[in-house]
Amino acid sequence: MKVVITGGAGFIGSNLVDHIIEFHPAWEPVVIDDMSTGDRANLRRSDVEIIEASILDLAALARAVEGADSIVHLAAIPSVPRSVAAPMPTHMVNTTGTLNVLEAARSAGVGQVIVASSSSVYGANPTLPKSEFMWTRPMSPYAVSKQATEGYPIAYNHSYGMRNLAFRFFNIYGPRQAPGHAYAAVIPQFIDAALRGQALAINGDGHQSRDFTYVGTVCAVLAAAIERGVTSNDPINLAWGGNTSLLELAGLIQEEMGAELQLEFRAPRTGDVKASQSDGVRVVEHFPEIEQVSLSDGLRRTFDWFRARTAAGR
Repeated sequence: MKVVITGGAGFIGSNLVDHIIEFHPAWEPVVIDDMSTGDRANLRRSDVEIIEASILDLAALARAVEGADSIVHLAAIPSVPRSVAAPMPTHMVNTTGTLNVLEAARSAGVGQVIVASSSSVYGANPTLPKSEFMWTRPMSPYAVSKQATEGYPIAYNHSYGMRNLAFRFFNIYGPRQAPGHAYAAVIPQFIDAALRGQALAINGDGHQSRDFTYVGTVCAVLAAAIERGVTSNDPINLAWGGNTSLLELAGLIQEEMGAELQLEFRAPRTGDVKASQSDGVRVVEHFPEIEQVSLSDGLRRTFDWFRARTAAGR
């Protein structure tokens, strides 16, 4: 089985490649990534085919998906603040790029495209926990682009008889999530700062909450969706109902460090939602065999990776 992973050299994509190699050795993962945020060093197996190109490159995309059985579309510009600062690149990669992937799949006869949407589509909807059948109200250009990312594959199911699937990713964390840039996610930021003896920077009052999901759990779900050909004409929240505030997260980081850490409060970021939590119903219905890695266990594994990275001088 040939599985094409767009953005496959990035944080989630490279973990998915590793998961496929370990648990589905008969599968053939093929990566297409322009390396704008991905890194070839994340792909440890030399026999994995890598096409270094953007999903906006139609010829490269057609070459990548030829003969594929499934596509996991992860390539994106994945940042709310970045989209606020520069909305057009986010639109081009996330929205037009998704349409390119679907058209390439349709032309090549690939029946299943699995796409990564985002919990950010809920936006201004204050109700917790979030169900996939609630109204959405995006608050940033990124969230709007992800609304399109999930809308197009579902429309292609209805229009062309495809078997696509859209996951709403919540706050995914784990090894290989980069900390050292202005748009880094909160967990790698916190861990990196803690290991460097720096204050943990919190945008807002720290009471904003998130539903954190370990990347290994995400990869297990994605692989199960490929293996069983799971499809749905409604999106699926890829989260199990956690509700951890940033202050609580800082406390867990302190426990792992075994030392008190300073907190540095900053102004809230434009476009950020106050709270994000899935009800976890549909993901359990569709993937009852998947066991979620707990936040404490996932943080421990992530800390181990960061400590090894620090010891290696990176």
